[in-house]
Amino acid sequence: MIERIDDNGFETRVAALRGVLRELGSCVVAYSGGVDSSVVLAIAREALGERALAVIGCSATYATSELESALAQARRLGIEPRIVATAELDDPRFAENPSNRCYFCKGELYVRLAALARAEGYAAIVDGTNADDLADHRPGHRAAGEHAVRSPLAELGFTKGDVRALAARLGLPSADKPAMPCLSSRFPYGSRITAEQLTQVEAGETWFRERGFRDVRLRHHGSVARLELEPGEFARLVDSPLRDECVRALKRLGFAYVALDLQGFRSGSLNETLPAAPVSLTRRPIR
Repeated sequence: MIERIDDNGFETRVAALRGVLRELGSCVVAYSGGVDSSVVLAIAREALGERALAVIGCSATYATSELESALAQARRLGIEPRIVATAELDDPRFAENPSNRCYFCKGELYVRLAALARAEGYAAIVDGTNADDLADHRPGHRAAGEHAVRSPLAELGFTKGDVRALAARLGLPSADKPAMPCLSSRFPYGSRITAEQLTQVEAGETWFRERGFRDVRLRHHGSVARLELEPGEFARLVDSPLRDECVRALKRLGFAYVALDLQGFRSGSLNETLPAAPVSLTRRPIR
C-alpha cells in the first residue's frame, strides 16, 4: 500500500526537486530500479531530457531479477540505461564483509560514474538517498560525499513515504515495490562473501517469491539459511507440503539447515548489533 503524502510542504519540495535537477544542467543518475532512484530518474528526465543519463552498476551482488525489472521500468519511461560492470567482489576489503562494506562497494561504483561523467560532460552525479536513510547505518554515504554525489531527495527532506507517494503519482511500477538491497546484505558482518554464496541467496529468495511471498530475506549463516518472512506468512510456510518443499529446495542449494526467524521480516536485521551512527549529508561540486 502506498503511504499517504505528508502535506507539510510536499508540493513545494516536489517543485524544488525539479528545480534542483534543472539547475544541474545535466547529470548521471545512479539507478537501481528501486523506488528512490526511480523517482530521481523520472524527475531528472522531465527536467533535463536526454541530459539525464541512467546508469546501472551491475555485478554478482545485484540480483538478475532486479536488473530485469529496472530495465523494464526505465524503458517504459522511454529511457535506455547504461550498464556499467563493477568489481567490488574482487576487492578483499569488500569481500571480507566488514561493517563498512558498503563504503567500498559504493566507492567502486562512484569512481566509475565520476569517470563517465567527466568523459561525457555530465555536470553531476545524483543518487536516490532519501531523508530516512540518513538515520540508518549507510557507510555508502561517506563514499557519496567523497565523490561529490548529490542526494536531492535527502537534501529536500523527502521521506520514504513521500517518495512512494510521488512514485505513485508518476505512475512508476516501483511505487509499491518492496525494498531490495543488494544481495551482500544477507551475510553477517565478518563472514566472507563469495559469488557462489550470492547465487545461493538469490536462488533461495527467488523460490519464495515464485510462491507468493512478498517480503523475504534469506540470511546466509554458512550452513544455515535463516529465513525472515512477514509473521502472517509463518503458518503458510510451516504447513506441509510447503515446509518440506522449502527444506528440500534450500538443501539442494547447499544449506544443511533451514531456520525460521520468529521476529519476522525486518530490513537491515544484520545491523541490529551495530551502534546507531546517523550520517550527515554534505554537498560538494563534482570533481
